[in-house]
Amino acid sequence: MAIVCMLSNILLLLPNLDIKFLLEGHVTREATWATGLWASGIMVLVGARAILLSSRTRGCCAFRTQMLRQVLSSVLCLLAASTCCLVSVTGLVQGPLCLYNATTGQTWDVPLKPSPHSPTPYLYNRTLWSVCLQPHGVVQWNVVLFSVMGGASMLQTVLCASNILNTLLGLIVGPGLCQNQVTPEPAPRGS
Repeated sequence: MAIVCMLSNILLLLPNLDIKFLLEGHVTREATWATGLWASGIMVLVGARAILLSSRTRGCCAFRTQMLRQVLSSVLCLLAASTCCLVSVTGLVQGPLCLYNATTGQTWDVPLKPSPHSPTPYLYNRTLWSVCLQPHGVVQWNVVLFSVMGGASMLQTVLCASNILNTLLGLIVGPGLCQNQVTPEPAPRGS
């Protein structure tokens, strides 16, 4: 999922796979924040590696230390993934930065952003998508990639939250729960 978020963010920076829009500063603000790269990408990968490495320790004190490290790593991953998810949803709702015909002539702006006098958001009205002249197909590009990045980071958020709960339960219950099982007494001999 981290790799999916990183690739989605890289593609968001390159509408039509053309770097000129990025170099000219004509890329959606939420894409330039690159949360798919640093948050749901690198930070989640580093956190997942820390969780995997801490699970190799043995011993009672090492077990508690491992659980605390996993909680801290999972909390950082949760914050990073939820940041990416929030930015992705914001980018999806705001719409892309594009060249369009305004009353003052052609201009670069975000023409599809929600407004109080707009009856429905652009996501539900595909006829509005043709307002963007350049980059060609930028609305579909942003909708698909922000949706993919938002969905992957949402799944990361859910997995990190469940890992936090699992680790806290392991910290509370401890490693000896399975070893403290009641076994039946052997039957007396000779009766």
